[in-house]
Amino acid sequence: MGETGNQNVFVMKTLEFHRDEKKDRITVACADGEISVYSHCGYCRHCKGVVVGRRTVETPQIKAGADLRRGTSGDDTLMNAAMMFNTLVRDGSAIACDDDANEGFRRRY
Repeated sequence: MGETGNQNVFVMKTLEFHRDEKKDRITVACADGEISVYSHCGYCRHCKGVVVGRRTVETPQIKAGADLRRGTSGDDTLMNAAMMFNTLVRDGSAIACDDDANEGFRRRY
């Protein structure tokens, strides 16, 4: 983590996707080993976004979880967030991960 002027700059790991077209599976090299993006990253508290093109898009699960904790949305919000995450992964190339301590998967909910 560095500081430039009045802005804090946060450096995260970028975990590149490994696509297996035959098995229709996308994995990344996590501290826990090679894991599925669909079944792990979207539900991990270290996952902060998906790299799509030159942008990093925040994972929809972050906002959905915050809305659920405030009581401003229902359970269907989590399902919609998961479907949007899958769409981002389909179009993306990597996961933005803040696991600098190499803890591995940590449950988001």
